[in-house]
Amino acid sequence: MGPPANAGGPVFGRSVLTRQHHEIQFLSGNLWTNVLRFAIPVALTSILEQLSSLIDTVMIGRLMGPEGTVGMAAVGANTQLTSLIIVLFVGISLGTNVTVASALGAGDHEAASRAAHTSILMALAGLAVIALGELVAQPVLVLLQVPPETLPDAVLFLRVFLLGMPSVLLYNFEAAILRADGDAQFPMQALCLSAVMNVVLDLLFIGVFGWGVVGSAIATDLCYTTIAVLLFVRLLRLDSPVRIDPHRLHVDRKSLRTIVQIGLPAGIQSAVFSIANIVIQGAINSLGTEVMAASSAGMNIEFVCYSLLNSFSQACTTFVGQNHGARNLDRCKRVLAVCAAEGAVATALLILFAVFLGRQVLGLINPDPAVVKYGYMRLCTIFPAYAFSMFYEVISGYLRGFGMSTPPALTTMIVICGLRFFWIAVVFPASHTFQTIMNIYPISLGLNCVCLIALLLILHPVRTLTKKRVQGA
Repeated sequence: MGPPANAGGPVFGRSVLTRQHHEIQFLSGNLWTNVLRFAIPVALTSILEQLSSLIDTVMIGRLMGPEGTVGMAAVGANTQLTSLIIVLFVGISLGTNVTVASALGAGDHEAASRAAHTSILMALAGLAVIALGELVAQPVLVLLQVPPETLPDAVLFLRVFLLGMPSVLLYNFEAAILRADGDAQFPMQALCLSAVMNVVLDLLFIGVFGWGVVGSAIATDLCYTTIAVLLFVRLLRLDSPVRIDPHRLHVDRKSLRTIVQIGLPAGIQSAVFSIANIVIQGAINSLGTEVMAASSAGMNIEFVCYSLLNSFSQACTTFVGQNHGARNLDRCKRVLAVCAAEGAVATALLILFAVFLGRQVLGLINPDPAVVKYGYMRLCTIFPAYAFSMFYEVISGYLRGFGMSTPPALTTMIVICGLRFFWIAVVFPASHTFQTIMNIYPISLGLNCVCLIALLLILHPVRTLTKKRVQGA
């Protein structure tokens, strides 16, 4: 027998597999329960993130009095733009998740440690985002046709929000490391604290100090900074290969290359996806403040619910990453089936929620009848299309777990983004209504689902890797 995989690396009191027995069993055990044990905390974590945004919208709508609708529109005008920045780096953090998970599955503790330390330093890219964002905030919002009465608040919100970007990025890389190690609970617990903190700060900054949308942005920045610090302290104290040692913080070129090769296509896919949605937001902005506020309210509900579906994609990526590293290919196939089945049940429940409770939830956010009307129109068009989203997201997550990040990214960019650009440029001018804009969602998501299924059948990673293994034997 040769030396252990982590020879020369740090030694830990418990093995990865032992810790996973108490947390998540990636490589053995019942997949149905283990996927749920992973996906539910991930979903709740994302929901709590989106809940903070929803709380901001509710507080602005309720506490700013007559200016509440304008304030909601200002925040809504920024939703897709801020998402564009965040999802780029969240996508790159998927590279961290896959790289660390695969190394842990293979028992290569030293590689997992190098990837974790490299990822922490990658969050410094947030400083560049601050500088660029401050320069282009107003020109971009003007380009998006934000109405003059909304523009000042929208610019202020964006500039203050971007000041917290390093904390946002650090948190996402930290969470990716912890999840790859089997700890999906702590990021959720930290965000529970953040959600409570956000309510208190919104009440203080908006309700008491009267800072409006700026107060909302400051509250968000402070909350992200708090949870980034909490997760960093957690990583410092782990008894695990991915424990962070400040003296070992450096950029390992091999780890960086692997993370970027896997994560950058996913990040670019999400970013281009957001660019397409920004174009759609520009079309929505042209329909007036009421439609903007309604769309903002609807998007907040959608983001919360979509987090549940996306958690099965993240589960698929992490489980496949670990089992691919351990060369357990049969279990990889079962992971795909389980994630798709559990995601389908979640999707059905969400569709029922939107149809039967959508109006009531929208009314809680903003009681304006016009906001409720247009918001419900959005929910009833988009939620049924989540059936398509769930399947293609799980397939994308499955392929990423094998390191195949570029093919699903290119497919999604070409199909969804190309079709949405065409729709807004050609179809919307001929029928200038909110429903016309909404119709592109089920059309583009459905077509992309078909294309991703075809891509899966073509690439068939398990069959391809099995053939290579046989040929190399």
